[in-house]
Amino acid sequence: MLEFKALQAIRHRNLLKVLSACSSIDFHGNEFKAIVYEFMANGTLDRWLHQNGAEHEYLKVIQRLDISIDIASALEYLHCGCKSTIIHGDLKPSNVLLDDTMAAHVGDFRLAKIISAAATEVEQHQSTSIAIRGTIGYVAPEYGMGDMASTLGDVYSFGILLLEMFTCKRPTDNIFKDHQNLHSFVKNALPDQVMDIVDPRIQLEHNNGSWINKCMVSILTIGVACSSESPRDRTEMATVVNKLCKIKKDLCGQRVERIGSR
Repeated sequence: MLEFKALQAIRHRNLLKVLSACSSIDFHGNEFKAIVYEFMANGTLDRWLHQNGAEHEYLKVIQRLDISIDIASALEYLHCGCKSTIIHGDLKPSNVLLDDTMAAHVGDFRLAKIISAAATEVEQHQSTSIAIRGTIGYVAPEYGMGDMASTLGDVYSFGILLLEMFTCKRPTDNIFKDHQNLHSFVKNALPDQVMDIVDPRIQLEHNNGSWINKCMVSILTIGVACSSESPRDRTEMATVVNKLCKIKKDLCGQRVERIGSR
C-alpha cells in the first residue's frame, strides 16, 4: 500500500500508470495484495531484445533511440521532477514495458527509495543507509560495498541498459569472464571497432554507413560514461536526455538527406 500511495503521487508519460490496488483471497485461501497497472500491449523491452523468435520483428535503431530517450526522461523526472527524489533501484529491460505505439514506460518500483526534499541530512542518511539490492549486472558496484542508495546508482543501471540495447549483450553474458564486463567490452571497442560489437541486425539495417557508425559511437559513449565505476564520473540524467535528443535530431536529419538523394 505504501508503494501504491507513492506511485499515485507521480505522473509522467514514461512511467507505468498505476490504476488501483486491491486485496483478496486466492484459490488456496491465502490473502494477497496487488497493484493494478495500465496494460502494455507490446510487453517488455527484454522480450524485444532477447526473446523474440520472429526474425522480422526487431527494434530498429530509431526505435531503440526513442526508447532510450523515454527511459532517460522517466529517470530525470524521478530524480529531479518530483517533490521528493525517487530512486528506482532496479532498472533493467524486464522492468521497461512498451505500449501499442512502442513508447517505453518504466515500472516495478518495489525497490524504490523516496528521499523527502524536506528531510534533514540525518534523516536522508538514515532512509538510504541500506543500499538497494538490485539485479546482478545492473546494480551499481558501490551498492555491493554498502554505500547508500543514490540517483547515480540509477544512472549506472541506465548506462548498462543502454549498452545492452545496442549490443544485444546481457551484462551477465557468458562471454564476460575474468575482469571483463559489458562496460569494458564496449569501452575497449570505442571508437574504431564499434560496428564489430553492435547488434548485427543494426549492421544489416544500415549497411555499415559512416553515419550509422558515428551514431553508434555517440550513443555507446553515453552508455560507457553512465556506467563508470566511480559515481562521480557518471553523467546525470538531464544531460543524458539532451545528448540523446541531439543524436536523434542528427539521425533523423541523415535519414531525410538519404531519402532526398535517392
